[in-house]
Amino acid sequence: MWRILYFLSCKSPKTFRMKKNVCVVLVAFFFVFAGEAQQTGELRCNISLETSKIQGTNKRVFQTLQTALYEFMNNRSWTNHVFAQQERIECNILINVNDYSGDEFKATLTIQSRRPVYGSSYSTTLLNYVDNSFIFRYVEYEPLEFNETQFLSNLTSVMAFYAYIIIGLDYDSFSLEGGTEYFKKAETIMNNAQNSNDDGWKPFTAKANRNRYWLIKNILDKGYQPCREFIYRYHRLGLDNMSKKQAEARMEILSDLELLRKVFQSKPDPFMHFLNHVILEAKADEFASIFTEGMPDEKSRAYNILMEIDPTHGPKYEKILKQQN
Repeated sequence: MWRILYFLSCKSPKTFRMKKNVCVVLVAFFFVFAGEAQQTGELRCNISLETSKIQGTNKRVFQTLQTALYEFMNNRSWTNHVFAQQERIECNILINVNDYSGDEFKATLTIQSRRPVYGSSYSTTLLNYVDNSFIFRYVEYEPLEFNETQFLSNLTSVMAFYAYIIIGLDYDSFSLEGGTEYFKKAETIMNNAQNSNDDGWKPFTAKANRNRYWLIKNILDKGYQPCREFIYRYHRLGLDNMSKKQAEARMEILSDLELLRKVFQSKPDPFMHFLNHVILEAKADEFASIFTEGMPDEKSRAYNILMEIDPTHGPKYEKILKQQN
């Protein structure tokens, strides 16, 4: 519901949610749709398990786990805000099970989330992230318990951690640093896990600073503030205006790339996890698509910035210069 009202009011969702005196028109609109905006989960999260590597075992437990995780992610209220069904955040979590013995699972996670673009049927990727350190225990039909103030299990802590990352990024894309509250909840989960022996929560278990500890530390690090400003400006001032003012929106996005260059050049840490594995991993294809339609000088500027900050995706960016208008 807040997304609908936000687009009508042209205010940030954060500002809108904090205001008590909403204009009469918006209040009336709210009540018209109140019946369909019951408090439900904020996520529409598809859970998939890949178990082809597991042979000679009863695979019913995987279906039971999949169902339990689906209910855990989708039926829980992660915020205090009301989401209409059509506003729930679209996301996918793929659990690739590499080993299963007793009640222990060794797996990798792929987490993806999307956000609708205003005035179009297009959804843009906000997160496309791989977590290679996911080891957990699960007993079939055992309730999945989670508490924000204490570490109960690695399974629910990891899933809740990424729920808050997904929500935080979504909120950041609608208002400047609007997701801070949820990133701090993810940080609390990380802090609660410090006394556990599970991988992925501690700084010294990271390979190239790529784990949950460094993910949330980077997001909340002031050195990466331009990345969060980019998330807001790129989506709200860039993509959301593409349907009406394409040329102006593309120029905004070109300007926004300078924020990423600023982080790249300042190098808050040697690995730049947030920039490389969150933003650039999610946006490389989209950047290439946007600027293939640009003017020659826009193409050149965008290409030069992208090749400087993200040479790994160089072949994708080559398309920017090859495309003739």
